[in-house]
Amino acid sequence: MTLLAAARSAGRERATAERSEGASLTWLLAAYPLWWALGLGVLAIPFVAAVAAVKLVRRRSIAVPPAFGWWLLFLLAVVLSLANLGVDPPGVVPETFLSSLPGATYRFGFYCCVTLVALWAYNLVLEGKLRRERLIRLLAWLFAVTVAGGLLGTFFGGFEYTSPVEAMLPNAVAKDGFVQSLVHPQAAQTMDFLGYETPRPAAPWGYTNTWGNNYAITAVWFTVAAFCLPLKTKWRVAAVALLAVSLVPAVYSMNRGLWLGLAAIAVFTALRLLVSGRPGGMLALGGAGCAAVLLVVLTPLGTVVQARMDNGHSDEGRAFSSERATELVVEHSPVLGFGSTRKTLGSGESIAVGPTPECPRCGGRTLGGNGQLWQVMFAHGIAGTAAYLGFALAVLWRFRSDHSAVGIAGSAVVGFSLLTMFYYNSLVTPLLLTLLSYVLLAANRTTAPGAQGPETENR
Repeated sequence: MTLLAAARSAGRERATAERSEGASLTWLLAAYPLWWALGLGVLAIPFVAAVAAVKLVRRRSIAVPPAFGWWLLFLLAVVLSLANLGVDPPGVVPETFLSSLPGATYRFGFYCCVTLVALWAYNLVLEGKLRRERLIRLLAWLFAVTVAGGLLGTFFGGFEYTSPVEAMLPNAVAKDGFVQSLVHPQAAQTMDFLGYETPRPAAPWGYTNTWGNNYAITAVWFTVAAFCLPLKTKWRVAAVALLAVSLVPAVYSMNRGLWLGLAAIAVFTALRLLVSGRPGGMLALGGAGCAAVLLVVLTPLGTVVQARMDNGHSDEGRAFSSERATELVVEHSPVLGFGSTRKTLGSGESIAVGPTPECPRCGGRTLGGNGQLWQVMFAHGIAGTAAYLGFALAVLWRFRSDHSAVGIAGSAVVGFSLLTMFYYNSLVTPLLLTLLSYVLLAANRTTAPGAQGPETENR
């Protein structure tokens, strides 16, 4: 009996140690609303990345997911492109190597941070120290957080306050626009392209576009958690209600990229269900999609959608930035780009056009600021773009035959990132969530003790 009790005690201690190893990652995701409220937000990610780096270095061996070599090639291109930080192509605001370095360092630093977190998560999942079911539910929890932030931004768009982190910063630093986006909690971004000021949900992700990006990614995993994992009926009913309520901030965000992305995810999922011989699932998805469309059309939400479609305020500016970024890279630095973003002299109409109190967004367009594709191309050239695209395409090809719930969901998120790279920038949180989706996809067929869960089975 003594030996048996000792064995049980050792087993409990081992299980506790395993759970504690992934605690930092769990807290990063589960407590993200707290980090946002404190003014940390994405700044909490480097702390977890540091823990991940230490844990990975201490391992005897590190498991690497399929297609990860493409991602490492992308990081190499990012590093090599730093050599061109001091190069100023024609028609941009002149910058020196040192003046461009902070932005480039920020991007490269966070690329490394999300890579470390994802690689650590993959190893934890493989060893059963972080159950796939738990990671899926953490991502699903972030959907609930996103919806709550969206409702806050929709109905209390003026909500903002000075965070504890912001209060500790020197005033000159705290007032910087970029720093504000990191440490100043606000519920919405207010814009006036409809002819009047309109709050667009942003909490807790900082920007409306980031909110829309994360809404779509986490909605995929929320659906898996609610309908593909064991769950009591009352919670599934609550999940359906939350999905319905989430349409309110999704529509009031007036985020056309989100609407397009959700439609693309639905079509992709329906096709995968059909190919895998599950027409029932496809019909259920189609019915849910029709119900969502009817809910929008038959309520005042339809008026918001129509108003947004009639006011494409950013179309011309985006087209100008994309064309100019492509031209400059092809003509002046095709292989490695310019290491970072640049601002244009003026606008597409004239170099004399610049920001004014009446039009703060006029002129000075950021080349590489209107979509991940354009940022990667302008900052890291054809080499970086090829590696970035190669990674996503290799992942989709590698797991094309995985028709499980996790397989379809993970592939849908990666495919969504390919679509939205034309108009969304991925750093920081959307890229982290995408890489965690890749982790779930890559680990889905592994049968490590304790790692197997109901979500991995074909249906």
